[in-house]
Amino acid sequence: DTDHDFYIDKEDLLRYANYSLTYRIVDRIFSEAPRKMTSSVPDKMCYADFIWFLLSEEDKTSSTALTYWFRCVDLNGDGYLQPDEIEYLYREQMHRMECLSLEVVSFADILCQLCDMIHPKDQHKIALHEIKRCRLGNNFFNIMFNLNKFIAYEQRDPAVIFQERMTPELTDWDRFAHAEYVRLSLEEDGDEYGDGSEQGFDSPGKEGAASGQF
Repeated sequence: DTDHDFYIDKEDLLRYANYSLTYRIVDRIFSEAPRKMTSSVPDKMCYADFIWFLLSEEDKTSSTALTYWFRCVDLNGDGYLQPDEIEYLYREQMHRMECLSLEVVSFADILCQLCDMIHPKDQHKIALHEIKRCRLGNNFFNIMFNLNKFIAYEQRDPAVIFQERMTPELTDWDRFAHAEYVRLSLEEDGDEYGDGSEQGFDSPGKEGAASGQF
């Protein structure tokens, strides 16, 4: 919320997590495909809407989150995800990878990978209950529209894998909340250190410095 109006528009959301999300998925969110927004301002999220998004984005293992993203990808609203719908979203991922000089994974290969994850009864249409059953829904959706998480999944950092195996009781939301707590704590510590530095070195003639207090 860069303009501090207590609302989030498309441009604000595109900046989320260092521009992780594609334009097309953000358009789907603001079209109210996953859920009707409670904001009284058209084309803007209020705080409650953002919390719904945040919980769904940072823990795609929950049933509510999987339903949220399924509705975003189900472009025609027929209750199934079909290859053309998946390709529509993934095409932007391919373009972004090209712009970043990353190795581009073809849609044909991605579709095979997604079907291997889900094992749908019919490979030409994937149902929500099949995604929930496979327990890989987070990777399934990240591949389509979250570039940073897709790259992390492809690289599979051994340290991250080890940490997840050592703490299986933690959810993705638990891990996200812990990482954000650490990040904010470090930022606060940095701000306090900066304030102390100014008083200690930039103003030697002040009363605190004269009395030996730093």
